[in-house]
Amino acid sequence: MYRLERHHFAWLSIAAAIATIALKTLAWWITGSVGLLSDALESFVNLAGASFALWMILVTREPADRSHPFGHGKAEYFSSGFEGILILGAAFAIIWAAVERLIAPQPIESPGWGLAWSAAATGINFIVARVLGRAGERFNSIALSADSRHLMTDVWTSVGVIVAVALVAVTGWLPLDPIIAIAVGLNITREAWHLLRESVDGLMDRSLDSADVVRARRVLETFHARGVAFTDLRTRRAGASAFLQVVVLVPGDWTVRDGHALLDEIEAAVVAELPGIDVTTHLEPLP
Repeated sequence: MYRLERHHFAWLSIAAAIATIALKTLAWWITGSVGLLSDALESFVNLAGASFALWMILVTREPADRSHPFGHGKAEYFSSGFEGILILGAAFAIIWAAVERLIAPQPIESPGWGLAWSAAATGINFIVARVLGRAGERFNSIALSADSRHLMTDVWTSVGVIVAVALVAVTGWLPLDPIIAIAVGLNITREAWHLLRESVDGLMDRSLDSADVVRARRVLETFHARGVAFTDLRTRRAGASAFLQVVVLVPGDWTVRDGHALLDEIEAAVVAELPGIDVTTHLEPLP
């Protein structure tokens, strides 16, 4: 049976970006709307981000080696950081073009067809964003999750632009088009900040979510009744990989065999609660 992997979803994102670029560029070419132009520019960012995400996901599939004994999982954080930088650049270009159009407003041509093509592109992005979001949760992939969030931001941005262009067509108030474009630029700047912050957190070995840490502690606490204690619990995430380290304190008169058997049992219990986590334990005597 064919099994979908993370890189297959990255290819889906690339295909969606190419399709939406074509549709949104056509919508801008028909109407001349700077709001639709800003929407099309963000789709180019989507394509660049999705392409880089694919590259980083392929890097993470490389097995651990002598130079990278813990694997290549952190490569995904470069993807989210790169996408954040691209979004900032697109936001600047959008705002710049919008300010120029605000100073010298221009009428919107054939808004009906332009809005139809833009709406089709928005529908594609919405579907792909939902698929990527579920894949990001399934594979615990920050690259896919970041791509999903970016596409969903693009969806709401497109909805705002479509409404603005429709209102301009109805009211004839031309400044509304560049005003909405500026709002689009500011909105995606906020998303860029979130992606950059997540990238930095990952590269700085941020701990697992508090809920996962609590679950790990509860597993460890089940061994207290056997006269065992724990200290120096540490966790970190590297892309799709998660790591936990803990010092296990046992009575000093235990044999090495008894201690080793306990560590195996503890590690298996933690993995059963948090599947896929890499657990490292260290044995010490109780004071």
